[in-house]
Amino acid sequence: MAINKKSYWKNSFVLDKLLKRLVLKNRHLFLEYFSKVNTIQKETRILDVGTVPSFEKQENLLLEKFKKNRITCLSNVNCNILKKKFKNLTILVGDGRKMKIKSNSFDIVHSNATIEHVGNERQQLQFLKECIRVSKKSIFITTPNRFYPIDFHTKKVFLHFLPKEIFRKILLFFGDNFFSKEKNLNLLSEKDLIRLIEKTKIKNYEIKKHKFLFLTSNFLIQIYKR
Repeated sequence: MAINKKSYWKNSFVLDKLLKRLVLKNRHLFLEYFSKVNTIQKETRILDVGTVPSFEKQENLLLEKFKKNRITCLSNVNCNILKKKFKNLTILVGDGRKMKIKSNSFDIVHSNATIEHVGNERQQLQFLKECIRVSKKSIFITTPNRFYPIDFHTKKVFLHFLPKEIFRKILLFFGDNFFSKEKNLNLLSEKDLIRLIEKTKIKNYEIKKHKFLFLTSNFLIQIYKR
């Protein structure tokens, strides 16, 4: 059966637009929760790990809300373009798994939807440990739930429930070379998160389950060092 390419791309565009709206709405809610569980004053030093050089509405909401604060951005790509809009930013280029930052340098470390993109479980643990090390007070991390019916990265339904190696082979079959690699996408379940956090020896933490359409779509992790 022939595929109507015009219809296919139109539907893909509509789906992308819908998903972006959903992501934007969710991230506003994440930021509200972040503001609720953390005491943020003008002098509060915040490190944002995994910043992206984008002005799209769903990206970098933290910078918009707290643009008067002393925020430092750490990314593996150059984000200097953001200084055109956010004048008070300090931009660092580096690896979140091995930060060239002194311990306890920041009051709060914030990282939105990044830990699922840093590699295998060992690398995710190293990323988490580094976020904890450079924070003086608290760490706030968000990540999508592996067992939510839709994977918003690949736009696949239920396929990501399969064993990870099989899911990656399916992605490769469909031509998704980027997300088929573990270093670019390694989704986490609640059990995975708990196992990672417990390996850091941290005891004081909370995992909030954010629900969309009555199911847990994302995890919001708040870790306290004090």
